[in-house]
Amino acid sequence: MTSSRNQILGNIRRGLQRDLLTGDALDQVRTRLREHPANTVPARSQLPQDQQIALFESMANEAAAELIELKTLEALPGTVAEFCRENGIDQLVSASDPALTALDWSGIDNLEITHRVAQAGDSASLTTSFCGIAETGTLMLLSGPHSPTTLNFLPDTHLVLLKQSQIVGAYEEAWARLRQHSDAMPRTVNMITGPSRSADIEQKLQMGAHGPKRLIILLLRD
Repeated sequence: MTSSRNQILGNIRRGLQRDLLTGDALDQVRTRLREHPANTVPARSQLPQDQQIALFESMANEAAAELIELKTLEALPGTVAEFCRENGIDQLVSASDPALTALDWSGIDNLEITHRVAQAGDSASLTTSFCGIAETGTLMLLSGPHSPTTLNFLPDTHLVLLKQSQIVGAYEEAWARLRQHSDAMPRTVNMITGPSRSADIEQKLQMGAHGPKRLIILLLRD
């Protein structure tokens, strides 16, 4: 029985007027898939770590993300609580990532914190990130049992913890780091550059068109 996958690939081959790969051509494809060779990497991302951090901050700001600097991880609960208080947010849906749950959230009396998948109507979410990509100010987030993808898209405000040591120069470095992190890819890898926006309607910029209206990056110095 022909699978849907084979049918789709067969249609693509016919459209390209190609036959099934065999011999050396097939070996070359298998080698490329196995070794993951890097393509041309933009020169602007090939920088020392401190300059990569500065580039990430600049590009993230240009994409309308907001950055809040953290001097210590222990300062995260207080910083999140203060941000929510200033912005009239009294409920927060948080990832159950141990990096967050291990912190002392006691004494935060202005904020109701729950650990679950996000739902339509949630005001704000808090997640961790896998890495930051300097060349475009992009966050790479991985799905998993402690980090459901809904947290990245449904709430109006998305707060993300990012360590400076997690910032890399180029996309190729981010993927290489992910492959070193685990033999198995997560079900979902989200690349997020700034808050959601669209100018499809009358060429007027609308924030939060397909996701959060605000992206707050909590950048930890480490």
